[in-house]
Amino acid sequence: MNSYETVFILTPVLSDDQTKEAVQKFETEVATLGGKIKHTENWGLRKLAYPIQKKSTGFYFLVEFEAEGSLVADLELAFKRDERVMRFLTTRMDRDHLAYSINRRAKMGAKKTASAEA
Repeated sequence: MNSYETVFILTPVLSDDQTKEAVQKFETEVATLGGKIKHTENWGLRKLAYPIQKKSTGFYFLVEFEAEGSLVADLELAFKRDERVMRFLTTRMDRDHLAYSINRRAKMGAKKTASAEA
């Protein structure tokens, strides 16, 4: 099994519940296709570098998962069919990418616990 990460942008006209439902849909899609979710992050509403579909902002999400290579094509087909998704990018994570991701999550966790104690 290979490790992958997908970043996708949802349209900014969605409500909070609708964005959660869309992310949940893609997480269950990965699980039903035989993948295993490792980590998810909500990066929130961000400004786009250039307008997409006449919109200048979008909700960014990151999903890290382990799966066979054939799952990626099926997952990307699901992204293409969903009109809430403006853009997506899936990359295969090599050893260095995995190490960086683990270190970044550890640092983020340390920052969250430090801010909670203060």
